[in-house]
Amino acid sequence: MIEPDITVIGGGLAGTEAAWQIARRGKRVRLVEMRPHVFTPAHKTEFLGELVCSNSFKSDLPGTAPFLLKEELRALGSLLIRIADEVKVPAGSALAVDREEFSRRVTGEIAGEKLIEIVREEVRVLPEHEITIVATGPLTSSPLSDSIARFAGSRHLYFYDAISPIVDATTLDMTKLFSASRYGKGGEDYLNSPMTREEYLSFFEGLTTAESVALHEFEQATYFEGCLPIEELARRGVDTLRFGPMKPVGLMDPHTGRRPYAAVQLRLENRMADSYNLVGFQNHLTFPAQKRVFRLIPGLENAEFLRFGQMHRNTYIQSPKLLLPSLQTRRNPNLFFAGQICGVEGYVESGATGLLAGMNAARLAQGREPVVPPRLTACGSLVHYVAFADAGQFQPANISFGLLPEATPELKKRVRDRKERHKIQVREALDAMERWIDAAGRDGQGHGAAAMWGHSQ
Repeated sequence: MIEPDITVIGGGLAGTEAAWQIARRGKRVRLVEMRPHVFTPAHKTEFLGELVCSNSFKSDLPGTAPFLLKEELRALGSLLIRIADEVKVPAGSALAVDREEFSRRVTGEIAGEKLIEIVREEVRVLPEHEITIVATGPLTSSPLSDSIARFAGSRHLYFYDAISPIVDATTLDMTKLFSASRYGKGGEDYLNSPMTREEYLSFFEGLTTAESVALHEFEQATYFEGCLPIEELARRGVDTLRFGPMKPVGLMDPHTGRRPYAAVQLRLENRMADSYNLVGFQNHLTFPAQKRVFRLIPGLENAEFLRFGQMHRNTYIQSPKLLLPSLQTRRNPNLFFAGQICGVEGYVESGATGLLAGMNAARLAQGREPVVPPRLTACGSLVHYVAFADAGQFQPANISFGLLPEATPELKKRVRDRKERHKIQVREALDAMERWIDAAGRDGQGHGAAAMWGHSQ
């Protein structure tokens, strides 16, 4: 293959989206992925775009911040969101996917693109001169991590992320479970295990006394607040879980006609409906402890676990000191960072930064100036956070209305209801994205944000 214009390191969500965007803009790209020669503690396959945590791309409910981000990415021509829409599984108001089919489809699309060369090898040192996007994710290999640390001039920050267990659907006792989504939104897409007070307290006791996997002596347990292990959350108080992942609000147990004391929700893992993910049950317990404790959940007494929860170290750079909102490094405009390593958290957020980094890397290769989405948009707010957050308190962030510009005093006065204000903010953001795409001549991509909003009502 002819020498590439751009190199993308990492074949996860950010890397594949970046490579796709570069190729769609007519530039040659080399996508380097170390699997299957070198695996991470969390990856199990050699597929590109493998989903290692949940299978959920979060809410697709109009008026929410995750919905806004996905709509913007649809307008920008995102490969990942298109595939996610095509392989989705029932999950209420969330966009959840068949994880294996998703990764296979991503791999097939990337492999079938003539301008993308896939290279299976480990990159151990940051390139110095060529246009490069580092999208190696939270499990960056040690040699490359050391090279990035030398470039950054400071130590990496890190937190621990946890993976939820998956159970075999055929081993569940369906007589003790019921199908429903909270408040009836999205149909009956979740399985729910209702608990009485006695059952909950028994589960709580088992969970808080269960054995955890020991951390290495040199590792400090710095958890990401938005993805706490369930046993850590439980230790904050006996009722914490009932106001978190086990909240019963919006659910009615058809067996009793009453709201349960607590509830565990199980989400479909694939379109064959042969496995379920325990929603919010990411943990760092030993495998025997998980089997014992989670079988205390009504309906899961004989559950077979297809995957146990796990814990892995997530590495990310101190982006406000290193990156511009274009996702270029301040020291070297040819070097970009994207995905979780740049300080965002979540599948869609990672894909979004991959898309923007790919767009700007292609523009750089074309001799054009990089572009940044309007601050009003979810994409613009993500890169604004990455570039301008408080460096001393920096932690990876999911998209939320807390990242977007605050509603104006006029809007707050005119619309008292916060949910209604959020809907207006979403519409204004999509309008801003539409104008930005039009101003940029669509850069060869997209089909219109405002139009998509209309289709989603």
